[in-house]
Amino acid sequence: MQKEIVRVHDKQFELFIPETVIQKEVTRIAMEMNQDLTDKDPIFLGILNGAFMFASDLYKQLTFPCQITFLKLASYSGTKSTGTVKQLIGINRDLKNRVVVVLEDIVDTGVTLETIIRQLSGYQPAEIRVATFLHKPEATVREVKLDYVGIEIPNDFILGYGLDYDGYGRNFKEIYQLVN
Repeated sequence: MQKEIVRVHDKQFELFIPETVIQKEVTRIAMEMNQDLTDKDPIFLGILNGAFMFASDLYKQLTFPCQITFLKLASYSGTKSTGTVKQLIGINRDLKNRVVVVLEDIVDTGVTLETIIRQLSGYQPAEIRVATFLHKPEATVREVKLDYVGIEIPNDFILGYGLDYDGYGRNFKEIYQLVN
């Protein structure tokens, strides 16, 4: 059976993770959180732009009191990336003595996440946990603790479900993999 193919810009992508599998994994993570975080009054920090779909689907399934906000990373000087994360934009809540749960779409090298955790530590939270929908263990160069992981995937280029290729493809309900 031939896999579904989509074209984004100059590249072709084939279906990699269907929507049913995505939603099953989100539900599994939500169930774990519903057990682990019920009495902790956590605040969820979705990392934009990629994590918006995962954050939305997950948050709707949480059954305990909690808050959510979104962070954007500033790493640009003019129109070019500096290659380093300078600051977190969007922390507008007091995080002191709170359980903070970072929501990521994907963790590959771990460099960005390491920077996020270091900066969040300055706000004196009680605890920082990390939930990522996707993890690329082969690409990891920084050791970061991942408390909730949806799916481990190979170190291939993907898009959909919040992930993009040059700004496009985030809106796909499925995840697609680059065709070689």
